Amino acid sequence: MGKTDCGHYVAREIPEASAIVADAGAPYRHLSILKPGAAPQSLDIIAKAGADVSVTFLIFPGADVSFNLRADLVGAGASVNLYGLYICGATEHVGIQTDIRHIVPGTFSNQIVNGVAGGSAKVLFDGRIVVAPDAQKTEAFQTNRNIILTDGAKVETKPQLEIYADDVKCSHGATIGRLDDLEQFYMRSRGIPEDEAKFLQLISFLSPVLADVPEGRKEELAAEVEAALRSIL
Repeated sequence: MGKTDCGHYVAREIPEASAIVADAGAPYRHLSILKPGAAPQSLDIIAKAGADVSVTFLIFPGADVSFNLRADLVGAGASVNLYGLYICGATEHVGIQTDIRHIVPGTFSNQIVNGVAGGSAKVLFDGRIVVAPDAQKTEAFQTNRNIILTDGAKVETKPQLEIYADDVKCSHGATIGRLDDLEQFYMRSRGIPEDEAKFLQLISFLSPVLADVPEGRKEELAAEVEAALRSIL
């Protein structure tokens, strides 16, 4: 497919030869576990008519890594869901980039990426949703939420939404903040130690991502995430 300029919209070439192609009737599930020493990960996905795609990634303390997802929804009824989390507590550099493109009418995508940064970690989230001209009835959502534990940690978030159709439901949002002092006060006033109160807040914050981990590994990975959070408190 060649590039065509439609006002400010420029179609990109879709790399069918190298991408993962998802079709109806065969749900595609991908799970990335990124720990110290992990190589950068990059996924190209083409979601054809009726495709059901779900991608989950977990970035653990000590991993200097990038995770990149590019998805083109080229068939009606295609859906792509992304769930990701990161936990950084030292000097990590983490980059997360997503580029989700709705090419035809009647497609759906949802992105939830939550993370915790402490120490002097540096994290960048760069997320884009593009709705092509005439891709009516698109539903596309993106949320990036971040908690900073220390003054030295830095998170930069760049949510982007480009819409070139007029009958769509789309939203995007990002937050960067600290743990809620009132919640901590409430728990500590009932005898919960400070570190345990912080842990309970953080595990609740990451639970929307853990909910999408495949059942066969959910218990194991939930325990690893809990241990990782305790290690950076």
